[in-house]
Amino acid sequence: MKEYKKEFIEFMVDCGVLQFGDFITKSGRKTPFFINTGFYRTGKQLKRLGEYYAKAICDAFGTDFDILFGPAYKGIPLSVAASMAMSELYDANVSYSANRKEVKDHGDTGILLGSKIKDGDKVVIIEDVTTAGTSINETLPIINAQGNVNILGLVVSVDRMERGLGEQSALDEIKDKYSISTTSIVTMKEVVEHLYNKEYNGTVVIDDTMKEAINRYYEQYGVK
Repeated sequence: MKEYKKEFIEFMVDCGVLQFGDFITKSGRKTPFFINTGFYRTGKQLKRLGEYYAKAICDAFGTDFDILFGPAYKGIPLSVAASMAMSELYDANVSYSANRKEVKDHGDTGILLGSKIKDGDKVVIIEDVTTAGTSINETLPIINAQGNVNILGLVVSVDRMERGLGEQSALDEIKDKYSISTTSIVTMKEVVEHLYNKEYNGTVVIDDTMKEAINRYYEQYGVK
């Protein structure tokens, strides 16, 4: 596992983003772990988050693209932070773009914030966590309506590695349905590998009991 992935896992724990216990997902699944990206709140946290995204993006897609698109609302700060990090880490002049929930009819009109998207642009979509692929179903038509663009793929922070609407993982469903590449900063398999029975800041985050709960969850909702 690359060093930045290990750092990111610990960063999520430090920020309170990666939590373990009893939770219910939007889809109604009872889960022993939860990724609450709303806990990234400070400028320092967003700067580091953008850097981790930039490293994952560079690993998967390189730096030869034009637009980093963040779906409203959580994707907006992600696209800004990651585009800044792409410039700082790789000297890549990538523009950010995001959609509005409602089309603006005065001033800076249209459905987009940030950069406009035009014919020939290469686009990478950035999101927080994808479970059922609902957001991407709404996002792709918006991007494609801007012109003849090349959508390179989608990057998320954590791949939960569970079934989406069918028997595949949500990211694999998106990959097959839309013929785009998908990647994540880390997977839950990597999270467990890094934290299981290892002390971090004086605490074992994933002990035997939690590991068993995670195993049971994947027996029910994991990819077959």
